[in-house]
Amino acid sequence: MAEHTSTYEPRTGIERWVDARLPLPRLLWDSFVTYPIPRNLNYAYTFGAILMMMLGAQIITGVVLAMHYVPSGTMAFVSVEAIMRDVNYGWLLRYMHATGASMFFIAVYVHIFRGLYYGSYKEPREILWLLGVIIFILMMATAFMGYVLPWGQMSFWGATVITNLFSAIPLVGSAIVTWLWGGFAVGSPTLNRFFALHYLLPFMIAGVVVLHVWALHVVGQTNPTGINIKAKQDAVPFTPHATIKDALGMVVFMIVFAYFLFYVPNYLGHSDNYIQANPLATPSEIVPEWYFLPFYAILRSIPSKLGGVIAMFGAIVMLALMPWLDTSKVRSAVYRPLYRQFFWIHVLVSIGLGYIGSQPPAGGFIIVGRILTAYYFIHFLVIVPLLGLLETPKPRPASITEAVLEKHGRGLALPERTVSNTKVGG
Repeated sequence: MAEHTSTYEPRTGIERWVDARLPLPRLLWDSFVTYPIPRNLNYAYTFGAILMMMLGAQIITGVVLAMHYVPSGTMAFVSVEAIMRDVNYGWLLRYMHATGASMFFIAVYVHIFRGLYYGSYKEPREILWLLGVIIFILMMATAFMGYVLPWGQMSFWGATVITNLFSAIPLVGSAIVTWLWGGFAVGSPTLNRFFALHYLLPFMIAGVVVLHVWALHVVGQTNPTGINIKAKQDAVPFTPHATIKDALGMVVFMIVFAYFLFYVPNYLGHSDNYIQANPLATPSEIVPEWYFLPFYAILRSIPSKLGGVIAMFGAIVMLALMPWLDTSKVRSAVYRPLYRQFFWIHVLVSIGLGYIGSQPPAGGFIIVGRILTAYYFIHFLVIVPLLGLLETPKPRPASITEAVLEKHGRGLALPERTVSNTKVGG
């Protein structure tokens, strides 16, 4: 855990007046200027800032799009086309929002795998990790409802298939489906419900993000060594060290985002969604957006409908349970050679599940999907706990400073710049 004494000094009478009544400037200064962070953070840690940037972009573009969208079974598809053709820069707003959702999930998956690699879920960061999983679940719900709103063929049939899954829940399943539909079939009431929730959930995500950042500042930032800050020379102030890295990471990410936005905006979507929803014509293949494909593959791999639903949601529960499934006392995979190998196998399995989810559920794809699904759960429930008991980790440095010296050569001297008025604890 890292604690530091506030160094904020109001310079004007107005600043002193505000600071005495609502010390928001002091909070921002202490959290994003002088806050001590490990000196060895790499660019994998910039995805938190990238995600906050993307959340802001999604909320802004979503609010503007909502001003022109009509949540009606007869007008939804037409209103989206009107946004694209008749609203000033509507095409840009729509593509920013749709492509931004994919970019959002790319960033969040990198963020999750980085946390798994460096052990960001371990004590005392369990609540921080659980808040991250809650954000992920809210993101998935928001994205699914947003995918329904264009009211194309894939939107309509995707909503029909996914909402029908809740009917597998004993006793209350049919009532849940009826409530989601607003009737006895997917239609305008369903669209109204999804539009209202799609508009609300991003603000809920923003609220949980605030809690996530607060929890991060309470327990302190992890780092590639997995060792806590133990002395002043282990830490540097958030600004300029983290802000410069975050800014560079966001610029590079925005370049990738801009490429998809301006050159291939429909590459990550489905062509059937440019056909207006028709309840009487079922698409040859009903698939969700690419970021749901691994979970869709798990769902299809279980022969039982209820079993598939349990397995799909269980895949997310596995992430939430990682703080208690991992029995190793070593946090970072840098010093865990066996865990590191199985981690990359797990990454490949997750990508493989995504590919299987995009393929027809027939022949060898079913067999491979079941094998990958089985391994996914074995990884969390068997391999991770056993590795903590059987693995012999590499020797860890005594401090972050020692790790930096080992990386750059023991003869190098560290800069003297440290965090002023900082008290840090392990």
